[in-house]
Order: sequence, then structure tokens, then C-alpha cells
Amino acid sequence: MATISIVVLEIILPFIAAGSTEIIRKVEHLGYPAAFGFILMSFKIIGGFVLLYPRVPNIIKEFVYAGFAIDFIAAFVSVWAVDGIVQETVYPLIALGVLSISYMYYQKLSENREVTV
Repeated sequence: MATISIVVLEIILPFIAAGSTEIIRKVEHLGYPAAFGFILMSFKIIGGFVLLYPRVPNIIKEFVYAGFAIDFIAAFVSVWAVDGIVQETVYPLIALGVLSISYMYYQKLSENREVTV
């Protein structure tokens, strides 16, 4: 369930929001160029598919989990630095918590696969 939540967050929402003036405005409000938002959404979508596809090597999935963690931490810091502690500051931390749960289950499944193979 945690991994599905991350996939929804990282694949479906970027598809819905792609090109949205609201998203571009938020990215620019944080001090980033609009192109950064497009690049970030592209990597999020690719990373979400990597987590879904079971035959991707473990090392690649580890990098995706690390990239998402860096993304959520950077989002928290960016919002905090620009707007202070506001409601939007909490969302990346919640996403980081869900990502952590997904990663823990991924680790358990990886260990079980290694034992049974």
C-alpha cells in the first residue's frame, strides 16, 4: 500500500499536473526555473515506473528510493526556507514517511527473495 501511494504521488499526480500554471508558479515561487519543474516531474515519473517494474535490478531501485528521499527532503527545506513553517511544509515529510515504509517493505521482500532463491 505504501509503494502504491508513492507511485500515485510520483506518476499519476505529475501526469495530471504537467504544464499546469499553478505548478509552474509554485516552482518559480521557490526560486527554481520553470524548466526544473519539468525535469523533476520527468524523473519522478521514471522513478515511479522503476519501483513498479519487478525485474529492475536492486541497485537501480535503491537509487530511486534515495532520489525520492532527497526530493522530499529538498522540497521540505525549499518550502521552509521561502515560506517558513506552513501547511505545505508538512506534505514532503508525510511523503518521506510513506517512502520509508515502502522502502522497509521493499527490503523485507528483497531479503525473502534472496533466501528462497
